[in-house]
Parts: sequence; C-alpha cells; structure tokens
Amino acid sequence: MNNVFLSVVAPVRNESENLQNLHKRLIKVCSKLGKPYEIIYIENGSTDNSLEILKKLKGAKVIVLRWSSGVMKSGQTAALDAGIKEAKGNIIVTIDSDLQNPPEEIPKLLKKLEEGYDVVSGWRKKRRDNFFIRNLSKSGNSLRKYIINPGVNDLGCTLKVYRRECFEGIDLYGEMHRYIVAILKWKGFKIIEIEVEHKERKNGRSKYNWKKMFRGFVDMWQIWFLEKYSDRPLHLFGISGCLLGGIGILSLLILGILRLFKIISLSNSIWPLIAVLLIIVGLQFFIFGIMLDMLIRNYYAQGKEKSYSIKKILKV
Repeated sequence: MNNVFLSVVAPVRNESENLQNLHKRLIKVCSKLGKPYEIIYIENGSTDNSLEILKKLKGAKVIVLRWSSGVMKSGQTAALDAGIKEAKGNIIVTIDSDLQNPPEEIPKLLKKLEEGYDVVSGWRKKRRDNFFIRNLSKSGNSLRKYIINPGVNDLGCTLKVYRRECFEGIDLYGEMHRYIVAILKWKGFKIIEIEVEHKERKNGRSKYNWKKMFRGFVDMWQIWFLEKYSDRPLHLFGISGCLLGGIGILSLLILGILRLFKIISLSNSIWPLIAVLLIIVGLQFFIFGIMLDMLIRNYYAQGKEKSYSIKKILKV
C-alpha cells in the first residue's frame, strides 16, 4: 500500500544557483505537514553544475533525462511527465526550480484541495518577469482562454497541486504541460485557481522564449481538436467537406446559369476550376473524416483508452 502522502516534482535545467535554497525550503515546508513526502528533481540537460548539486541533496530523488550530442531530446513537458510517472504520492505538486513561485505557497494550495477539488492551479496575478516575457505570456493566455477555455487565467504557472488519479492514462508530450489543466477540465475533474505569490528571478535565466510560444500555439490547436472532436472527427471534417463541396456545386450552378443566359463568358475564366477544386477538396475532407472516425473507433474498441472517465461507483 502506498504510504507517501505528497510528491513534489521539480524540473531542473541550469538552476545550480537556486537548487540548495529550493531544497532547503521544500524540506521545511513538507516537514511541517507531518506526513510522508518525497521530492523529485528531473535533471533536463543542464550545462552548468546542477547535476552535481542535485547528487548532494539529502532526501532527494533525482531523475536524469537522456541527451544526445548536446541536442535536447526533451523539454519541460517530458521532464514533468517523467517525474509524475515516478511519483508515489497520493497528492502531486509541480513547481519550477527558479524560486519565482515560493515553496511556502504549497500549504495554501493543499488546504484548498481539501475542499473537494481535484486540481488547485496557481495564478501569478502579479507577475515579476520582464516586460517581454510578461506580455508574451499574457497574450498567449488570452488566446488560449478564447480558443480552448481552460477555466483558469494562468495556464503557464507550474505551481499546481493534483490528486494522483488526475494522471491515470495521461501522457504528456510537446509543450503540453501548459494545457494539463485544460485536459483535466475536459475529462471532468474539478479545478480551481487561486492567486499565488510570484517573485523576481534572482539567479539564472528564463527558459521562456518565442520558440516555446510557437510550439505551445501548435499544441493548443491539438488540445482544441482533442477536446471537441477526438471521439467524433467526422463532425469536423465531414461538415467542412460538405460545406466546401456545397459551395463548389452552388458556384458551378450559378456559373452555368449565367453562361446559359450569356451574361458571362467562361472561356477564359478561372472560376469553374476553383468551383471544381472546392468540390474535390470537400470530398477529400469528407473521406478523411470517415477514415479518421473508423481509426478512432477501432482505437477505443481495443481498450487503449476510453472516451470517458469514471469518478466513482456507488453501491446503494
């Protein structure tokens, strides 16, 4: 039987100046809970001496991710996935290693979790980042809020508390760590967001840049598709195909009528080709939707995943 109450998962990349202070503060916070805990660090290709420092931290579990020829094979999402899968606690806390989210905020999130929530997400309402990062993140949050409506204001805040069952059957990849809350909301878990303190970065450099923003933008559309059409792709591609095909057929009819009454000449016109192209593309969309629908139905039929999750079974 699992006797670990709390697992703290912290990705690490080039945070050598913060690690000893972070670990000391995490131990102090977790010890006050009076329950068994573990602290897991995921070393993610640091080029400083972060790994050497991690090896000296007492009571820490360190996961070292594999790198090849200096090329990063995994980002923060993969690091979190590795740490979460290794975690033994009934409650999982994720936190960055840069100390911008103080570990002392963890008890506040745990207390809120006791009110019956499955996830308590931190909200960096008063951010202490530089102008570029702050506005880039703000723009991204606004767009994500409009497209996928995750139910929280700050998807990028790593400081979150989860019940262990939240991650059953979930694999994280790409830049999906920003969308964990959105995925869990879609699956029916009870989520709340509370304001947490955010400090200025004193040591090291931020890993957030426009490249991560672009990868996150692409993953956002994947989450949008999974949330709305993962179990019924024909509704998206079939309707789109019918719409395009319908516009093409209607265009041909209008062009034919206009030509019949000699209102226009089609001998040198590109519009008939465009109408035919719309019909062909529409037909391809419809066929693709049918094929994708069959593949997904086969996927669910093999029992690899269910299109629903059971919260509890009551005996009355």
